[in-house]
Amino acid sequence: MQNDEQSIRELVTEWQKAAAAGDLSKLLDLMAEDVVFYVVGQPPMRGREAFATAFRAAVQQVRIESTATIEEIHVTGNFAHLANHLTVTMTPLQGGPIMRRSGYTLTILRKEPDGRWVLYRDANMLAPDA
Repeated sequence: MQNDEQSIRELVTEWQKAAAAGDLSKLLDLMAEDVVFYVVGQPPMRGREAFATAFRAAVQQVRIESTATIEEIHVTGNFAHLANHLTVTMTPLQGGPIMRRSGYTLTILRKEPDGRWVLYRDANMLAPDA
């Protein structure tokens, strides 16, 4: 069986691929039902359905691609935290300027009873690239 750190790294890769493909079903599978996303200037986005609503709206407007540089993974029991430097590129489907945001994220993951790691809490401090 793979070690926890490797499983978490694979989750990050799967997330990036699913987001780029617009694969909402896969993204939802990678997060806890009670997931919470914290984004600067916005109220917390609570739960899978809130994420799904926001993602559906976004992928009608833009193609989303990201790169993550994992800076730290620390596992304690059934929880882990992950620190990344993330760059997200959003390309408008109908043309227009490409938008890029980058910055740091801090993610808390939870190990499910079946052994899978899922996103549990995510705080991102992405800002528009200058």
